[in-house]
Amino acid sequence: MQPLLLLHGAIGSMDQLIPLRDELSTEFDVYSFNFPGHGGTEPFESFSMDAFAKATADFIKTHQLKNLPVFGYSMGGYVALYLESMYPSTFQKVITLGTKYEWSEEIAAKEIKMLRPDVIEQKLPAFAQQLANRHGAMEWKNVLDKTAAMLLGLGKHPLLSSAVLQKITCPTLVLLGEKDNMVSTEETQNAAAALVNGQYELLPNTAHPIEQISVSTLAEKIKDFCLRH
Repeated sequence: MQPLLLLHGAIGSMDQLIPLRDELSTEFDVYSFNFPGHGGTEPFESFSMDAFAKATADFIKTHQLKNLPVFGYSMGGYVALYLESMYPSTFQKVITLGTKYEWSEEIAAKEIKMLRPDVIEQKLPAFAQQLANRHGAMEWKNVLDKTAAMLLGLGKHPLLSSAVLQKITCPTLVLLGEKDNMVSTEETQNAAAALVNGQYELLPNTAHPIEQISVSTLAEKIKDFCLRH
């Protein structure tokens, strides 16, 4: 079967993609992994798109994956396109969902307000417990702090400008949930338009959190784009 790589989002882990992996496993040989410092892996000194792109490239090389389509959720989509921009033909096709393409210092400052461990513990204790279960009781706060630092850096130096996206030639499906409050329609449509072979599609009644997305609907979109286009 054709291989397919799944990349998780910020402060997430590969375990969140298990339902999607299971849904796709009848058509693909599905691979996924945790970005450095995520999902209970060894603590990682600092987070960056370069580090995550390198980890992805290393995973592909280790598993000798060829003719590889990739699905990236949220930050995972950014990593996939960033890697493809640096090393063309890494991926046969790219599918992103809920990926934030527009970054500035103002946007980053707004985003990191949602990554304060003390506020999450106080106001969202159930979510704090989820993060502790996902990354480890002693490490989840560090994951949030390092993610915040990475986003501030991305705000100062965005990596996927229109000029960069225009250099990516592989077919790319850019998906956005209709009810996504974290990513705008405008930035998503602009990204799809900048890509040489970009295609934009809106998923009805779909919010940003991966747990709230219809797995069957998303799996069908991935299958259709990878196998029938």
